[in-house]
Amino acid sequence: MDRLHARLATRARPATGFVSSPEPKVIGHYARGRQLLAGNFLIRGELVEAKGQSIWDAAEQVEMGAHLAQGFTWLDDLAAVGDTKARATAQTWLAEWIARFGNGTGPGWTPDLAGRRMIRWITHGLFLLRGQDKDASEAYFRSAARQTIFLSRRWRAARPGLPRFEALAGLIHAGLSLEGMEDRVAPAVSALAHDCKVQIGVDGGIPSRNPEELLHILSLLTWVESALISADKSPPETLLSAISRIAPTLRALRHADGGLARFHGGGRGLDGWLDQALAASRNRDQPEQRLYMGYGRLAAGRTTVVMDADSPPAGAASVDAHASTLAFELASGRRPIIVNCGSGRSFGPDWRRAGRATPSHSTLVLEGLSSSRILKPEGNGIERLDDVPQDVRSDFTTLADGERLAAAHDGYHRSHGLTHVRTLDLSADGRGLAGEDLLTILEDRDQPLFDAALDRCSLQGIPWTLHFHLHPEVVAEIDLGGAAVSLTLKSGEIWVFRQDGAEKLELKPSVYLEYGRLRPRATQQVVLSGRTMSYSTRIRWSLAKAQDTPLAVRDLEDRLPGTFADGTE
Repeated sequence: MDRLHARLATRARPATGFVSSPEPKVIGHYARGRQLLAGNFLIRGELVEAKGQSIWDAAEQVEMGAHLAQGFTWLDDLAAVGDTKARATAQTWLAEWIARFGNGTGPGWTPDLAGRRMIRWITHGLFLLRGQDKDASEAYFRSAARQTIFLSRRWRAARPGLPRFEALAGLIHAGLSLEGMEDRVAPAVSALAHDCKVQIGVDGGIPSRNPEELLHILSLLTWVESALISADKSPPETLLSAISRIAPTLRALRHADGGLARFHGGGRGLDGWLDQALAASRNRDQPEQRLYMGYGRLAAGRTTVVMDADSPPAGAASVDAHASTLAFELASGRRPIIVNCGSGRSFGPDWRRAGRATPSHSTLVLEGLSSSRILKPEGNGIERLDDVPQDVRSDFTTLADGERLAAAHDGYHRSHGLTHVRTLDLSADGRGLAGEDLLTILEDRDQPLFDAALDRCSLQGIPWTLHFHLHPEVVAEIDLGGAAVSLTLKSGEIWVFRQDGAEKLELKPSVYLEYGRLRPRATQQVVLSGRTMSYSTRIRWSLAKAQDTPLAVRDLEDRLPGTFADGTE
C-alpha cells in the first residue's frame, strides 16, 4: 500500500514555493559532516570509504544502510558544516534522490521515513535551494508536494509511538510550509493531538520506556508547536499538555553531564540536544521524589544517580527493551562513572542481543541468567522480551544525611524462589553512594524453589555476580591489597569502591556500546561474585569521593575525544 500511494502521489499537483521562510530545527555534527564530504560514510557501525561517490551508492554496501539514509538525517551534519562544498554536496545528493527514488521506488516510502525526510527538506529548505536554477527548484517542490500527499494518505500505517509522531510532524511541517498543501494540516494536527493523549502517559512516559525515543518525541512536539504559532494557529491543548508532562520526565532522566540515562535501547543523545529540547518546552518543573517512566533519580551536589525501578516493556513495545531491572547509572559533574553497556543495534544482531542481557547492566545477575528472557527471533527478525519481572516495587525515603531509593523485583522468583532487593543511599553532599543488594525469599512457599535451584548446583551454592560497568574514560585500579578499587576521572576526581559480602572482587573487561562509532569501545567493569547458600544473602558496597575536582581548575574538557567517526583523536 505504501508503494501504491507513493506512485499515485506522483500524479498530484506540485507545490510552487514556500508559504514562509523555514528555519532549521536541528543542526547535526560538524565532524560527521566533514567526514561525509571526505567520502567516509559511517553507516550502522561500518565505515564505507567511497570518495567521489554519493551517499546512495555507499549506503547500498551496508545491510539496511539504504533504509537509514532515506531519512536524510545526514543533511543535519552537512548543514552544520554549511560551506559552499557542503551545500553543493547536499544539493547533488538531493537531486540524485529525486531522480532515483522520487517516483515512488526505493526503501524510503514508509510514513516514518517520509516524515523524517520532510522535516529535513523543509527546515533546511533555504540551504538546499540557495543558488539553484529554476528546474532544480521546481523538482524540489514537486517532489516535496508528492511526499506530503503520500503522508496525508499513509500516516495511519505508521506504528504508534515515535514512527507515527515522525510521520505526522513531517506532514504538518510540509503542510504549513508549502503552497497548496494547507488543507492537509488540520487533520494531521487533530491526529497528532489524539496520539499525544493516548501515547503519552500521565507521568510523561511512553510504552517503550526508551529515554532517547522520548526526547525525539518532545523535540517533534516542540517543533510542531513552534510551526503552528508561526503560522498564526493555536496548538491544541493536548499537545501542550503532552509537552508539559514529558519535560519533567526527561529532566529526571538527565545526568549531571547533560546526557540521558542509557536504558532500553536509548543512548545519551547528541551533546546539547536534551537541554535544547527542555528549553524549547518552556517547562521548568523539577523532578520530585517519585518514579518517572519507571525510573528513580537521586541527585545531590555534582552527583546524579538514575535507576530502572519498574518492569521492562512488554509485547510490541519490547522490541528494543533490555533486561535492566534495578540497574543504575552514576555521573559526577561532566563525567559518567557507572554506566550500562548500552544498545548494540548499530553493531549488528549479536551485539544488539548482548547489550540487552542483564550482565551488560550495572546490577545483580543470578547464575548467569537475565532477569527477563529474550525470545528467539520472529519471522521478521524481531526479538521481544518475555517472562519479565511482574512485581517491581520501589520507595523513596528522605534520610537525615541524604536520600534513599529502595527497589525490588521478582525476575528470579520463578527459577530460584529469590527476590532481588536493592537499596541506594546518596549522601546530602553527593560525595558518597552506599548500596546494598539482597537476595532473599519472601514467603515460606518460596523455599522449595530455592532448594531445587540449590540441588541443581550440587549444593555448592547458587552463583551470583554484581556488575558495575565503568565509562571508558574512567581509570580503574585495584587498591588496598584487593579490598578496594580506585576510580580516577579525567576531571581529577578520585572515587573509591569498597564492598562487604562478596567472596571475590575483580576488574574485568567490558564494552561501551555507543551509536556513531565504528566499533564498541573497550572499558572495564568492577565485578563482585559469590554463592548463595541460604535463604538470605546480603552484599554491601559503597562509592565514595576521595578527591574532588581541584577548585582552581574547571572541568571544561569535552567528554568525547576527537573528531573522527571511529572515535580516534
